[in-house]
Amino acid sequence: MDLYQKLLEVCRGFRIDYEYVGFETIQMGNVNHTYKVNFLLPDGTPKSFLVQNVNTYAFRNPVGLMDNIDKVTEHIRAKKPNQLTLHFHHTPDRKTYIVDGDNFWRMTNYVPSVTFNSVTDLNVVRNAGKAFGEFQMDLADFDITRLTETIPAFHNTRKRFENLRQSIAQDRVGRVSSVREEIDYLLSVEDLACTLTDLQQKGELPLRVTHNDTKINNVLFRPEDCAAMIVIDLDTVMPGLMGHDFGDAIRFAANYVEEDCPAFEKAGVNLDVFRAFAEGFLSMTAKTMSRKEVETLALSCFVLTVELATRFLADYLDGDLYFKTKSAEHNLVRTRCQIALAKDMQKHMDEMNQIVFDCVSEAMK
Repeated sequence: MDLYQKLLEVCRGFRIDYEYVGFETIQMGNVNHTYKVNFLLPDGTPKSFLVQNVNTYAFRNPVGLMDNIDKVTEHIRAKKPNQLTLHFHHTPDRKTYIVDGDNFWRMTNYVPSVTFNSVTDLNVVRNAGKAFGEFQMDLADFDITRLTETIPAFHNTRKRFENLRQSIAQDRVGRVSSVREEIDYLLSVEDLACTLTDLQQKGELPLRVTHNDTKINNVLFRPEDCAAMIVIDLDTVMPGLMGHDFGDAIRFAANYVEEDCPAFEKAGVNLDVFRAFAEGFLSMTAKTMSRKEVETLALSCFVLTVELATRFLADYLDGDLYFKTKSAEHNLVRTRCQIALAKDMQKHMDEMNQIVFDCVSEAMK
């Protein structure tokens, strides 16, 4: 069966019985295959859906993943019955997926929108911060024990350092001697980078429902005014810390350069972007945050940056087995860029903390 017919069969499986027009391939993300499937309603109005073939090599527990997504999206829909929310369609037996051999399909409504892979407009950054903050607040009353930890120890920074030490000890492809400077720096900041993990394990930071992939391109914006409409890509939704979402968003959006820029010395934290995202995020979350969450929010940006650096470096030492690479030193370039960003964050930590405190004060008025 060709793809044209397969997509029609999948849509019929999700109870879509409109007149089929065709499909378009959507370049969205690097993991799943995504298609915009087009229909006509009985009155001739166009209606489209997004159909995805989920990469079950990347997501080893796709049923648990979809169970998480179904629970959180239905929770949000129940709270916002008259607003646009993310909704996954169900089969007649209430499943949000169709398994077809090696294929794992799911379907949502198509939302006309714009997305941004990089942003210079601080209003867009602020709106993205508000969207991710609102996402957390919509799920603040969700019973976190109902969620599956689909990627165990995802942000356990102690575990990430253990993995790095193993990669150093094994030195599978003989690269350790060439990256002593990077290894020395990362090991020197291990305790500081593990602050969030240690505090959470002591019960001093609360677990929340977190998105865990807070790149700005995971927010859909309204084309006419760039207002945030909806947060997408919930594949990594699971229990986590507020700082995980905030820190990763800043790590991605507030760096002066891309995370694999060869001119890593140009990496650094853009405090204007940091402030804009913090204003949006904290306008939604400040009133529910614990004192310890506020005090560690700026630090979370450093934590997430160092954590990713350990992952890039470990993969480089292992022979580039996990992350896709475009050159022999791609993971090393990524490592150096994250380290440069982390060092700059250390230099500006007092300023970052003050911005957080100022934004919290403003939000509490």
